[in-house]
Amino acid sequence: MADPAEFDAPGQLATGSGRFGQPGRPLRRSSFLVGFTGALGVLLAYTVWLGVRNAGGILVLVVIALFLAVGLNPAVNRLRSWGLRHGLAVAVVVLTLLLVVAAGVVALVPPVVTQTSEFINQLPSYVEELRRNRTVNDLVERYDVMERVQELANADTVGRALGGVLGGAQLIFGTLFRGLTVLVLTIYFLAYFDRLRALGYALVPRSRRQRVRLIGDEILTKVGAYMVGALSIAVLAGATTFVFALIVGLPYPFALAVVVAVTDLIPQIGATLGAVVVSVVAFATGLPEGIAALVFFVLYQQVENYLIYPKIMRRSVQVNEVAALLAALLGVALIGVVGALIAIPTVAALQLILREVVLPRQERR
Repeated sequence: MADPAEFDAPGQLATGSGRFGQPGRPLRRSSFLVGFTGALGVLLAYTVWLGVRNAGGILVLVVIALFLAVGLNPAVNRLRSWGLRHGLAVAVVVLTLLLVVAAGVVALVPPVVTQTSEFINQLPSYVEELRRNRTVNDLVERYDVMERVQELANADTVGRALGGVLGGAQLIFGTLFRGLTVLVLTIYFLAYFDRLRALGYALVPRSRRQRVRLIGDEILTKVGAYMVGALSIAVLAGATTFVFALIVGLPYPFALAVVVAVTDLIPQIGATLGAVVVSVVAFATGLPEGIAALVFFVLYQQVENYLIYPKIMRRSVQVNEVAALLAALLGVALIGVVGALIAIPTVAALQLILREVVLPRQERR
């Protein structure tokens, strides 16, 4: 039984009676414990990094779906303001997106299949023309081309070719799976957008929640404005290309318009890529058509860069040109084309945070 002198107050232990000597200084933390704790922290950080690296592909799909959901949410809100229920508004927006994607696929696939079939059918005639060429025959004899072809036509080469075919099939099905994943995630994010946003704000301390909500809503507005502006510019570029292709007489005008519209979504370099594709097709059709395509795209890009783009984009996003270019390059280096697509709204969000949070805090110090 404890001695009553061991207690200063009911239920509280005394500092000591002194009967067993005075207590010494508290022991310092063990170096082993400190090192072990640090090693556990490093191991946990490494495990998290491995998880992020292994799930990088899925995380990219999640980012794409979030970006699409943020960009499409204003359309959902507009339909809701017209009296549609939330679920029906989401369904209308998603179906419209699917119809646009299906129209693009229908426009692009038939020309590719047709041109590939024509090339395969004409391949024997191409080979026969090459055999009749004296220069080609001299090169074949000089470098023993036939013997090299026979050496390559063995089991290993056939196996590698089969692997290439299987790899191509895997690429196609993988692309379809990723596209379906993005679609499903986008639908879920659109359906629960308000709840997810409220949950994100609820994680912020209550004293700062109002300010974070205002800044966060402004960032979402800028992302949505960028999405709408980019789609508007892309549709305008595709429509203009379609009219030009009809006037000049280029083959597959709708497919070329889809290519220009899709590539125009890529910041900084997308418009040039689309112009190169259409110009190559135009030069393959004829020299006058090729020259006309070059002149058309040079003029159109000047109009887009100095008239259309400033009016549609800069008023809503307000991103510095140098910052946009650097962000696009970094985005491509990090996660490819997706990085280029989300670079400008990301820079707009960072600029808003710097202007409203970081710089005022630095001024108060």
